[in-house]
Amino acid sequence: MFKSLSNAFKIPELRKRILFTLGMLIVFRMGIFIPTPGVNVTNLQALFGQGDSPLIDFFNLFSGGALTRFSIFALGIAPYINSSIIMQLLVYVIPYLQHLAKESGEEGRKKINQYTRYGTIIIAILQAFGITFMLERYNVVHNPGWGFKLMAVTTLTAGTAFVMWLGEKMTEKGIGNGVSMIITTGIVAGFLPGLIQHMKILHGDLSAPVVIKNLVLLALMIMTVMLVVWVQEAVRKIPVQYAKRVVGRRVYGGQNTFIPLKVNQAGVIPVIFASSILMFPTMIFKWISGMDYAWVNGKAARWFLTLFEYNSPSYYITYSVLIFLFTFFYTAITFDVRELADNLKKYGGFIPGIRAGQKTVDFLEKTLTKVTTAGAIFLIVISLIPNFLMTAFGLNFYFGGTALLIVVGVILETFNQLESHLVTRHYEGFMKKKKA
Repeated sequence: MFKSLSNAFKIPELRKRILFTLGMLIVFRMGIFIPTPGVNVTNLQALFGQGDSPLIDFFNLFSGGALTRFSIFALGIAPYINSSIIMQLLVYVIPYLQHLAKESGEEGRKKINQYTRYGTIIIAILQAFGITFMLERYNVVHNPGWGFKLMAVTTLTAGTAFVMWLGEKMTEKGIGNGVSMIITTGIVAGFLPGLIQHMKILHGDLSAPVVIKNLVLLALMIMTVMLVVWVQEAVRKIPVQYAKRVVGRRVYGGQNTFIPLKVNQAGVIPVIFASSILMFPTMIFKWISGMDYAWVNGKAARWFLTLFEYNSPSYYITYSVLIFLFTFFYTAITFDVRELADNLKKYGGFIPGIRAGQKTVDFLEKTLTKVTTAGAIFLIVISLIPNFLMTAFGLNFYFGGTALLIVVGVILETFNQLESHLVTRHYEGFMKKKKA
């Protein structure tokens, strides 16, 4: 592995991409420590230390501790993710956006990306207002009022726009998906403080029940990592044969190959999408729940807020449904079965026992549905089972299944991208090939 990393730095283009990614991540981490003026950070961190809102603590984990410090990057990349989800859904509903996505080519995609950025700003403004109202209610603001609100909303929205730009540039000029890398960096940065906090909670208690509980948690984390790696690399191979064609004096085709359908085709994107979607209504309802005006029913907002309470049954159900739906949705937009079947027919390929054309499309859709269902169930189980067990054991350590799934999944995707760069340049990759 270390030899492969040294080989990666021997390639000028790849070395430039790696260093660019590391540089952008350093810039992001530096922004975490730039506070937004007007907030008593000491009181705010004490508020987070009480553990009264596990979902907000989870949001703080995703932002790499930016929310605890109320830094300029406190909103993180979540508004951009929510805007991307909304835009991808609207593409299938609004004919104009369908035309841009399918028929306008690169220019159409640029316009959709621009609309996504506009949506990011709108969502960031809403979330920033929600956070400012919540902070004023918790009495951690030096000078509450509309002056503070406007200043904080402007600062947080600008911070989100900058993080969005960082993510896009990392995807374009770096290694891996920029948005996923930013989220992973925040989670990894929160691992050590979370571990320290967990050790403080133990207060040096080394009794047998406590030691056993923590060993079980450690074993669970190791098993989660192993399962994620195993499923992430698992594929369903569909055999394909190519008919022989005679062109002049040469014979083409006649080869046997296969179509690799990944069990987890969507990767960690459904988990990230589901987590971001659940964070957004929590912010809004926390903002509204403190109001009791004629046009706002604070009691109704507080009732809705209980539906999204972290670790509640309703939260688990909603979270599971969102992961399941987003797995199918993201697989559908990234894997076009009809286009694959048309290409097979165009180049003389066919699946043994399946007629070319619509029969091939039906077979691929049926197989993809089965494989995607297994992948969606896997994502749900890995995301929730560690949380269930940690709750059952009474452990407060929040680096659970969702965070592990995202970190391991993003690292695997990044290494696979590095692998493809190395292999195309005739270097030995990260994945060692077994000798025949």
